[in-house]
Amino acid sequence: MIVFVTEERARAIMLRTRLVNPAADDELVEMLASGGRIGLDTEFMRESTFYAQLCLVQIATPQSIYCADPLIEGELGPFWKALCQCEWVLHSGRQDLEVVYQTAGRMPRHVFDTQVAAGLLGMQPQLGYAQLVKELFDVELAKGHTRADWSQRPLGEAMLDYASEDVAYLLEAATILIDRLEALGRLDWALEDSAALLDPALYEFHPADAIERLKAARNLRGRARRAAVRLAAWREKRAQQADRPRQWILKDSVLMELAGSDPSTEADIGRIPGMPAATARRSGRELLAELQAARDEKDEYVPPGRPDERQKAALKRMQTEVVAISSELGIAAEVLAPRKELSAAIQGDRTGRVFRGWRRELIGDRLLELI
Repeated sequence: MIVFVTEERARAIMLRTRLVNPAADDELVEMLASGGRIGLDTEFMRESTFYAQLCLVQIATPQSIYCADPLIEGELGPFWKALCQCEWVLHSGRQDLEVVYQTAGRMPRHVFDTQVAAGLLGMQPQLGYAQLVKELFDVELAKGHTRADWSQRPLGEAMLDYASEDVAYLLEAATILIDRLEALGRLDWALEDSAALLDPALYEFHPADAIERLKAARNLRGRARRAAVRLAAWREKRAQQADRPRQWILKDSVLMELAGSDPSTEADIGRIPGMPAATARRSGRELLAELQAARDEKDEYVPPGRPDERQKAALKRMQTEVVAISSELGIAAEVLAPRKELSAAIQGDRTGRVFRGWRRELIGDRLLELI
């Protein structure tokens, strides 16, 4: 039997919220190890670190909400193992999965993302959790602690209430969305898209890929481009090792100036606008080595070319097809096939989601014919 949540019922569940020590609560670990379905959310901080600092794990069951404190001292291995035996219901869960994976080195065995499900039912793409709760239950959620410091201890009652609301409606929301998806024959779509979030590669940072986050470098060519690639990788490794934000290691503007001006001495590096004296002193030699390596390399960066008239026509045909199918389904075109994927496809990149799984069967093969 489906029990639809009400604001009063959610409040009653929240009154049974428990702030628990996950290293010592055997009852919680035993309950999680049974492998049932739970609603899950996290609170984390990342303003002063490279990796997000996990500060709270909210877990909803049909009867209670647990706020597990991962900052507490103790052995958390059994808690993480039991937690990942469960089926997680998340909303826009990519960041939650990232912070748990980087903290515990584990992934749950199954996830269901209510934001993914909502998009496949024709709701607004990237629908927020508060909007979903409003639409399904006509309940307005509080927004008072969106910028709270979740690393502080003790956590006040108001903060715990706010954290609890983030999971209080998840299980019932999932039930409603699953029923609607089944009625439309789209549940497998949602399960496939949700399962894709469990790919560990999504949450791993490779220095060689760091240049992709440096938008200003897209216009560089030759030695300057090679220098930017090497400097971005150097910064990425340093940021990971120190667990500090990239910009704290070297600001984008300084990195770009280094790549473009090509200094040849440590004194020259110290004169780069915005270069911290301490960075020039401690890392000047390493930076010079990266710049010299860029001079010695011969590889030339070949940027993606602008689409020609034939490719533009193909892109237009593809977009027309996507709009027609998405309109027929009653979902947003970007949910079916974002323009970015289509643009990449006409340049030869066929790795987008539209060419995999249910999307390929529905429209992907047809789009390949149009290219």
